[in-house]
Amino acid sequence: MPRPTPTFVTFEIDGREVTAPEGSMLVDGAKYGDVEIPVFCYEPKLGQPVGACRMCLVEIEGIPKLQTACSTPVKDGMVVITGSQRVKQAQNAIVEFLLVNHPLDCPVCDKGGECPLQDIAFGWGAGRSRFIEPKRHFEKPLELSPLIAIDRERCILCFRCVRFSQEIAEDYQLTFLERADSTYVGTHHGHPYVAPFSGNIVDLCPVGALTSSAYRFRARPWDIENAGSICTICPSQCNVTFSVRDDMKVLRVFARDNAEVDDGWLCDRGRFGYQAVHSPERITSPKVKEGGTLRDVSWDRALAAAAEGLRKAGPATAALAGGETSNEEGFLLQRLMREGLGSPHVDSRASGAIEPEHARVLARPELAAMVSDMDHAGALVVVESELQDESPILDLRVRKAIRRLGVKVVVVGGRPGALDPPADAIVRTIPGGAEAALGGLAAALGEVEPADRAPADRRAPRDSSQTPVGGLDERQHGEPDRQGESVAGGIDDLSRRAGTSAESIRNAAAILRAAGPVVVLWGERLSHGARGGAGVRSLLALARALGIPETEGAGLIEVPTGTNARGLREVGCLPGLSPGLADAPGAGRAAAEMAPALGEELSALILLGADPLRTHPDRAAWTRALGAAG
Repeated sequence: MPRPTPTFVTFEIDGREVTAPEGSMLVDGAKYGDVEIPVFCYEPKLGQPVGACRMCLVEIEGIPKLQTACSTPVKDGMVVITGSQRVKQAQNAIVEFLLVNHPLDCPVCDKGGECPLQDIAFGWGAGRSRFIEPKRHFEKPLELSPLIAIDRERCILCFRCVRFSQEIAEDYQLTFLERADSTYVGTHHGHPYVAPFSGNIVDLCPVGALTSSAYRFRARPWDIENAGSICTICPSQCNVTFSVRDDMKVLRVFARDNAEVDDGWLCDRGRFGYQAVHSPERITSPKVKEGGTLRDVSWDRALAAAAEGLRKAGPATAALAGGETSNEEGFLLQRLMREGLGSPHVDSRASGAIEPEHARVLARPELAAMVSDMDHAGALVVVESELQDESPILDLRVRKAIRRLGVKVVVVGGRPGALDPPADAIVRTIPGGAEAALGGLAAALGEVEPADRAPADRRAPRDSSQTPVGGLDERQHGEPDRQGESVAGGIDDLSRRAGTSAESIRNAAAILRAAGPVVVLWGERLSHGARGGAGVRSLLALARALGIPETEGAGLIEVPTGTNARGLREVGCLPGLSPGLADAPGAGRAAAEMAPALGEELSALILLGADPLRTHPDRAAWTRALGAAG
């Protein structure tokens, strides 16, 4: 489905005329007129507002009672007043009620200095409290999880953390327990809140009730500097902010909103993994092996020793680049290998080399989808990937598409996964059977469809200027050859090879046929090993059958095992490929071929951010190979 074109309405707020997108809530629409309406519970990323805190009450002409601006959409001609005496009295009362049981411990609260409750109390509170009774007390602080501390006395019951658990991450662990003035946030089963995205509730909390245990009592906002960056732990590459003290120590990492990439969320690996930066186990100086022992040396001596060893090995050198290697580092590595040492043996994949022609086809712009295209797709296909492990933020994006937008989801793969429960169709295959399953889907999509369906009407054609003439070549890119073969017979044979039923393939194809643009998220397992080429050909056949090259908003999203696998491929860190995906001179060895050759045809190995004992198959072969390398 095409992306919606926003329409605008004009309304009046505090005597000024404002134009804002139709359907936006008053809280957001007011910002177009530089008017701030205070909120606690409202957070657009959480979906539909709930109006739990009542802090955003405003007057609307023609409506006798005050209305919540967070749940009232703007209308053309609406007249809104945010600063009347009625509104001020209501806002003062809400702040006063919230502070009745609040401990007012700002000097020792980690949220102090960047706390919405502080700001709103100063800006919209009465400045005094009439409450003289004893305050409510809870045991504190408690470990809500190994990474998060909860101070229940500070909690204002805004509902944000509970909504995140139930509506965004869908782990359904957090809830409100007890009732009335005894209400508090906890897990319904009483166990610690352990989940892949739990740290987001620290960002969402508008007070100091939820704080990071790793950051607790470490610094004040005026002691630190924040710097934007990109997380390099997985292929999602989320936007993050690093909080640094004294220009040298990272104290915390939190999400930096980018709706096109991460929707403002961050997984716990990205949020808490920064502590490895200052681990005492990190190597902080160059080392050279002398007498069988690694000893600290100067950079000059280490570089000289490395250069001497590589000079001796020359073309018998191999190189592995780790998945977190940057494009610039990868480019220089392949240049050192090919131009400096005369060796074609460079690789960055653990799963075997991808065919050069396939790499070039997969890079074509008409096959590419953006992450934000998932919000406007008619259906999503997840192939051989456990998104929650391999690219966690994409898992949240898929759940959002299902929950809020009604997008259909088809899962294809040999392992049960976290997306199985909400999926509309599951094609469960034997290990390595996804190749045949995708071929079966492509064949099923080519079957004659019922006359009452018109899927073509739901797929906006792609701008012809962006689509090369001829699209994908059928023979070259894996369209099944059906000459002399019935479609039904082909599907039955392919389903048998995939280890699934023809009915499950046809059901999935029916969902995709009736949907609008389809985005396919495919994992690197599809291109693993000797059958990897056939897997990519089946993927491209499915892309053709879905009309992806000709459909706006449709495309493929690769989910590699390495953070920067796509970039390393395009700068030439693969055997047979040079920068720009051009053919490389010489037949280089893939990673799996390097291990048995080390100590024989190969005598040296460069590891750039790579650890083959941890990331590559056949640990025993790599253990022997590393021992044999010069």
